[in-house]
Amino acid sequence: MADRKSERWKNLSRCLQAGDAASENELARLFYPHLLAMAASRLSDRETAREIAQEAILAVLSALREGRLREPEKLPAFVVGTGRNLINNYLRSRVQRPEPLTLGFDETTIPSPNPGASESLFEKEERRDVVLSALQELKAVDRGILFLTLAEGLKPQEIALEMGLKPETIRLRKSRALSRLRRKLEKMKRKGRLSY
Repeated sequence: MADRKSERWKNLSRCLQAGDAASENELARLFYPHLLAMAASRLSDRETAREIAQEAILAVLSALREGRLREPEKLPAFVVGTGRNLINNYLRSRVQRPEPLTLGFDETTIPSPNPGASESLFEKEERRDVVLSALQELKAVDRGILFLTLAEGLKPQEIALEMGLKPETIRLRKSRALSRLRRKLEKMKRKGRLSY
């Protein structure tokens, strides 16, 4: 079985090195979803995750054409390693020039807990900052799950496909993440950081 898999990756690597278009499509079909899930789980920006996943596929194709993959049977590890390196490089560049954490959608649309009451701009900004602060304390995977649920409107089955997890795991992690967020916000309210 292992020999069959090794032979499969060797054949695919040879075809890619030769510039075969069908093999390029096969590479993207096999690895793009995994690369996207890997990037989405570590980044707060879905569009950047897509770009990095695409860039990883292109980098692998380039490396194969230049003969830089010495062991073609290790193609999957090479693809994942390339994606991981691109994600890490992106994160390192963000540390050098940090950007504020965003949810990937207009944070001013976070609903007010008192819909009937009028809310000042200051109160809206305070609420947004508190929610973002609470989100920063979640694990990257959980932030990714909440982002795909709330901002992208994806169902657990769709998120599971993107992130390479089981739908039950997605449901459980989402539920726990929301509970942690709720507890954090309640704690902030008790300490007087929230005025509502």
